[in-house]
Amino acid sequence: MVAPIFGTQTVPRRTRIVLSAAITILIAPLIDSPHAELLSGTSLVITVQQLIIGIAMGLAMQLIFDAVIMGGQLLANSMGLSFAVNVDPLHGASTPVLGQFYTIIIALTFLALNGHLVLIESLVQSFKLLPVGVQGLGSDGLWMFVHFGTVLFSGALMISLPGLTALLIVNFSFGMMSRVAPTLNLFAVGFPASLALGLIITMLGLPAVQSTFIKFANNGLQMMSSMVGGN
Repeated sequence: MVAPIFGTQTVPRRTRIVLSAAITILIAPLIDSPHAELLSGTSLVITVQQLIIGIAMGLAMQLIFDAVIMGGQLLANSMGLSFAVNVDPLHGASTPVLGQFYTIIIALTFLALNGHLVLIESLVQSFKLLPVGVQGLGSDGLWMFVHFGTVLFSGALMISLPGLTALLIVNFSFGMMSRVAPTLNLFAVGFPASLALGLIITMLGLPAVQSTFIKFANNGLQMMSSMVGGN
């Protein structure tokens, strides 16, 4: 429902339901289910707790994707591409094209590294680390998830900061030029220069974007295990 790749708008709901049913059929015999009546209050509490655990795990990985996309949007705003938007298939909303480009890059990287399989494996392991019951994540697990939310801003800053710094120096240079030559049309000269330099910076920074995403993805998977394991 909320996990990256699986929960995108481009994946039909029927496909998600079939995939969820298939995973359930495979792992149901391997876990110890609590003895509770189907329509009792205990069953309702257990169901709600399992939904919360699944949503927390999915959002933890989605935050990493959103951090990279947010970094691309910040860089697009600085280089003058904020008005060039496209539909984001991950969220079904309009985002700058640079953020959309980063979305495609990290999605392909995630699939190439078998991240979708690792995500399913982490889901299966969560039933062993945190057996099905009424206890849920607990305060420690929820606080760990809330604290991990800072990755949205720290990751976006790490990805966009080199480009933002370079473009800030460029804009500062054009500001100095406007003081020296007030008759110079900075919009006609500065906008193409900022756009060209921004594209060069984006091209040179792609390896760093991928390495940063892989680092945060590993941290996210470790956090998921710690969150459901309680350590």
